[in-house]
Amino acid sequence: MDHFVITIARGFGSGGKQIGLKIAGDLGIKLMDKELLQLASIDSGINEELFALADEKLNRKLLMQIPDREHYGNVLTPENRKFVSDMNLFNYQVKILRMLAQTESFIVMGKAANYVLRDLPNVVTVSVQAPMADCVKAIVARSGMTDAEAARVIRRTDKYRSDYHKYYTGENWRDAVHYDLCLNSARLGRDVCAEIIKSAVTSKLGIKLPPQK
Repeated sequence: MDHFVITIARGFGSGGKQIGLKIAGDLGIKLMDKELLQLASIDSGINEELFALADEKLNRKLLMQIPDREHYGNVLTPENRKFVSDMNLFNYQVKILRMLAQTESFIVMGKAANYVLRDLPNVVTVSVQAPMADCVKAIVARSGMTDAEAARVIRRTDKYRSDYHKYYTGENWRDAVHYDLCLNSARLGRDVCAEIIKSAVTSKLGIKLPPQK
C-alpha cells in the first residue's frame, strides 16, 4: 500500500491546522476538514448544513445522555427515523474517511479520525498541543482579541472538541496513548512538527514520500 493518512487532533491556537496545511502543500495531498462534510452530504443526500450543525454544536442535553452507538459505523437508510441523527451523520463521515483511506493519501483534521481509522495499517495519528499562553498569543495575533477573550475562546473550543471526541468514541481526547505522536508546537516550532510527522509516515509505514512540491 503506497498511500497513507495522517490524522491531526489539535488544541485551538496550537497551529495544528497550519502544520497540516504545510504537510499537505509539501506533499501535494489533500487536507480534509470541512470538505469531509461536503462529501458526506453528497453521499447521503442529507443537506450539508445538517452536517455542519452536528459537527459544530453537540446538543448539551445530548452530552448528558448515553451515546446511541448501537449502529456505530453503519449508516442508516432514509426510511429509518434516526436517519438524520447526530450519530448517523457522524457515521456517514466515518464511511467517507474509511473509503478514501483505501485509495488515496490525505490529512484529516479532527473528526475523531484517530479513532475512526485506528484499525487501518496505513495511518499515522497525531495530537498537536501547546501551552495556553502560546495559544493565546497565536489567537490574539490573528484575531485582534484581548488576551482574556482569546483564553475564553480557547477553553470553550477545546472543551467542545474534548466533548465531541468523548461522545463519539468514549475516549479521552487528550490521552497520549491514543496517538502515535504527541507534539508540543510551542517547543518544537510548527515547521519542525511538520518534518517529524512526515518522518513518522516513513518510519512507521515504510512509505517513501513523494518529492516536496
